[in-house]
Amino acid sequence: MRLIAAVLFSALLYAGFVPGANPVSAAELTAEERASLDDLRVGDMTKLVIHDEARPPITEVFRDKHGNAISLSDFEGKVVVLNFWATWCPPCRAEMPSIDRLSGALGGDDLAVIALSTDRFDVGRVIAFFEEIEVQHLTVYQDRRGGVARMAGALGLPITVVLDREGREIARVTGEAEWDGPEAKAFLRRVMELTRPSA
Repeated sequence: MRLIAAVLFSALLYAGFVPGANPVSAAELTAEERASLDDLRVGDMTKLVIHDEARPPITEVFRDKHGNAISLSDFEGKVVVLNFWATWCPPCRAEMPSIDRLSGALGGDDLAVIALSTDRFDVGRVIAFFEEIEVQHLTVYQDRRGGVARMAGALGLPITVVLDREGREIARVTGEAEWDGPEAKAFLRRVMELTRPSA
């Protein structure tokens, strides 16, 4: 009997029917929380724009190097740093090593770093560039048709947006930044802390 009860409880927990088993829809950041993030807009993060209200999730799909469809909803539960770039963009190329180092330093259960190429060329050019600069931590992703970039309103490159754990954009940087610098790391750690589900 105890075994049956345990199995039933596990099934309910996995399915999310037990209150508190899975985080419910996360509330948007409060004005006070946004102010605490605004205080971290120093150094290379001075050009960071923190939105008054989170923007709706992006639903367009992109592709990995094998052509598999990927959605930002696949990263739900993590804070996402989404970098729009292209191989023909000199500031993007200069910025990419810091994006890679950020992924190595903070990427994991709480944070995903996505370098999303907007190149219209074959994905081989993106792969070759990653090999050229010896990328260690990033996965090749391509928005070849530009659907994700358009939905995000990514005009000009590079643009990096920060998404909360439900895929809503809460901040963005237009232009190149040192994403593995102390200012960027402090900001992202604070975002992770503020959006972490309650125990």
